[in-house]
Amino acid sequence: MSVSRTRVAFWLWIVFAVVVWNVVFDRVIVNAGRRYIEIATAAAESNQPYVNIEDTMRPARARALWLATASAGVILVVGFVALRYFKRMSSKNFSARGSLD
Repeated sequence: MSVSRTRVAFWLWIVFAVVVWNVVFDRVIVNAGRRYIEIATAAAESNQPYVNIEDTMRPARARALWLATASAGVILVVGFVALRYFKRMSSKNFSARGSLD
């Protein structure tokens, strides 16, 4: 069974975009969780009112979703444009080489 290089490259770009989406989303959520811990610790140490985690995590979820999706989208667009460009270039080179023979 033979799989074309273009198809393999296509799926590798998709896998790369999914991995980047996951990493970006995770980092934003983790940083928001750390920020919540800092805020909650400071509030507890200074006898301030209880800090609700939802106040920190709700905006972080939206920010994480948008940043991760934008990052993955840029990767997919760049990858697919590059694939299309190189596929056209290789077909032009192939036809140019074939006409010289």
